[in-house]
Amino acid sequence: MTATTSLRGGLRRGQVAEAADVNVETLRYYERRGLLAEPERSPGGHRLYPPEAVTVLRVIKAAQRLGFTLDEVADLLELGRHRHTKRVDAGLQQRAREKLVEVEERISDLASIRDNLRAALDAGCDDLRACATAQCCPIPFETIAVHPGSAHAPSTAAGGPS
Repeated sequence: MTATTSLRGGLRRGQVAEAADVNVETLRYYERRGLLAEPERSPGGHRLYPPEAVTVLRVIKAAQRLGFTLDEVADLLELGRHRHTKRVDAGLQQRAREKLVEVEERISDLASIRDNLRAALDAGCDDLRACATAQCCPIPFETIAVHPGSAHAPSTAAGGPS
């Protein structure tokens, strides 16, 4: 028996977690969520994972680093299992395009936040309440006070303010 294999060629929970660089609790959580198939058990009751479990865990972590939520990862894994019956544009390519749009929007939001903070620093703003009523304050309080996706955001639909 080597450090990476156990009985019947399966990997024990700690070995899988170590190989995939996750902790054992993460492994358990992914099992409960259905992201990782429940492994077989040894005659002694130990969970024995196939070597592919390490790959699945690495895929999950990589997808998370790309900005996908665990629900989205679960969906992508499910699409991958049935890729021969699904259209190509319903898989990773389409989801990656959608995620890229989200990331670009977040980058734009962060750039706006950065610019507003720099302007406030450059203007010497020291008190938000006083700054909010000052004509010279560079912070656009009226336009940044309401999140664009909230119910209180100005409507751009026909009939609403633009």
